[in-house]
Amino acid sequence: MNNGYLDGAISSQTRLPQLPLYSRAFEQFMHNEEHNKEVAFTPSYLDGSDYIRKLDEARKAKQARKEAQQQAGNGLSAGITTTGALASKPPASHLGMTYDLIERAPTVDDETIVPPLPTKWNKDDKQGPLEVLADGLEVKYASGRTTREQEHEACAIRADHPMPWQAGLYYFEVSLLSRRRDETTVCIGFSAKNVPLARPPGWEPDSWGYHGDDGDIYSGDKIGKPYEGKNFGPPDIIGCGVNFRTREAFFTKNGRQFKTAFRDIKGDLYPTVGMKKPGEHIRVNFGQTKFMFQIDNLVKKEQEKMMAAINRTSMERLVSPPKNETDLIQQLVLQFLQHDGYVETARAFAEEIHAEKRDLQIDQQTPVPGINIKDDEDAHHRQRIRRAILEGDIEKAVKYTYTYYPGVLEENYDVYFKLRCRTFIEMVRKSAEISNSNAKKSNGHPYDDTPNKMDVDENGFSDQMEEDGLDTQTDQEDWLVKAVQYGQSLQEDFRDDTRPETTKTLNEVFSLLAYPNPLEVKEVAPLLDRKGRVAVAEELNSAILSSLGKSSRSALENLYGQTSVLLDYLREDGGPGSFITIQSVVDSIPQPF
Repeated sequence: MNNGYLDGAISSQTRLPQLPLYSRAFEQFMHNEEHNKEVAFTPSYLDGSDYIRKLDEARKAKQARKEAQQQAGNGLSAGITTTGALASKPPASHLGMTYDLIERAPTVDDETIVPPLPTKWNKDDKQGPLEVLADGLEVKYASGRTTREQEHEACAIRADHPMPWQAGLYYFEVSLLSRRRDETTVCIGFSAKNVPLARPPGWEPDSWGYHGDDGDIYSGDKIGKPYEGKNFGPPDIIGCGVNFRTREAFFTKNGRQFKTAFRDIKGDLYPTVGMKKPGEHIRVNFGQTKFMFQIDNLVKKEQEKMMAAINRTSMERLVSPPKNETDLIQQLVLQFLQHDGYVETARAFAEEIHAEKRDLQIDQQTPVPGINIKDDEDAHHRQRIRRAILEGDIEKAVKYTYTYYPGVLEENYDVYFKLRCRTFIEMVRKSAEISNSNAKKSNGHPYDDTPNKMDVDENGFSDQMEEDGLDTQTDQEDWLVKAVQYGQSLQEDFRDDTRPETTKTLNEVFSLLAYPNPLEVKEVAPLLDRKGRVAVAEELNSAILSSLGKSSRSALENLYGQTSVLLDYLREDGGPGSFITIQSVVDSIPQPF
């Protein structure tokens, strides 16, 4: 039993007097803003898809803009005016800072509009005496029409948003809650926004529907076609799915899938239900809860079809001169290592490739050609700068940059700004570490600042500019004062930069000072994560390469970027790209430990 329902149907027993939480009787006690706010959920079959990733990013950006507007209305400032001890100050409200916002200039507006998911029935897009209940998830036909009107017309209602093509496949289920099965006139399907709602879905052009009274399917005509699902009624659960890749629609009944109902689906289509008789009552599931039909398995089959098509593609036809897949990947990795300055790592990788080919060679008399890794002084300089950043010594990295590549920071204003912000973050981080009784742990989680061995590829050199390294013995109070003073200098140096992203970033990094130990505050701890150093190091490395007339990105990075863009194109109309993500391939790679 669940609020008087049993398996989607109304119980034959008398209901208990308790009101469900979604009852309209509680509306007077609820704040309108809370009651009407957008509900975020992820249908299980879309979990991990690129569409959901972009939808989540759009939601976060929208929330960040809302918080920024609220802060502007409250007169909050990004300035730092206090130089004393800040540990006793109460924590200020977090400013919505994320890793991406500090390491990359945030955008003011979303250039790409991500269509939202249907979340409820639209009470402003319905016909006749249909009553919307349960926070928009239920619809009931209330009395109010004459018997003659009920015989000739139906009332329909659409969802609040159309089904997103970018998802590749969309599915929802409708539970019939009416008491009498033999009088069901419920129709389930989808329709365009301009379709009149005085007739059931499927009777009007640009609408499609599956009707419970006769079990037929309708596509823009009053003449239906028999469907293998036959008629339906309470307590059945009817599902409706659209595969935008094949442009086909299907229906399910109590978890069983039937054959394709419609083909050549097109346009922006809204989930739609219609009914004709008072007392008819339905509840929809747009993915807020588990579906009766195993839709996840259907999506998995679509993904397997796409992977099979990819695996059938021959790599030799994609490159010139022809190379097998292993040789091409090895070449891309080697080029990446040399491009980013990992000379010693590239040399070790080349030796391993050579040894493997020699062991696998059938004719031992034929020599295996080696791979020549050039010793590049410029690569050593860039790697030294990278190592300083990854160790948290941003000031040393800036000094190296001015020494080896004068003019780069002047010509790359945004990179210089991010280096300055990162310097401030590292000062705050050092202060927080010293204040911990265990300098390498926060909230029971180990803090490991030792860079990856490849990241600090020594290239056979030792540093000759170590005198400016951060002094870890300085007490916490001195570091805090130093951070405040540096923050004031940072604010003064960039006060003339009125770009919203600059002001927002300064505001967010300065918010770190509001917490006695920001390492233990989950909202701001990501700012202090070592991964932030990697992003800054990559941007500075790209700027240096551009100044030398070289490509700022390796061939592997270009390949990744081009693949991402092509997949985006293949997702626009629900194409095969909707079922494939690069991240899913990366996640499938076995980890070394």
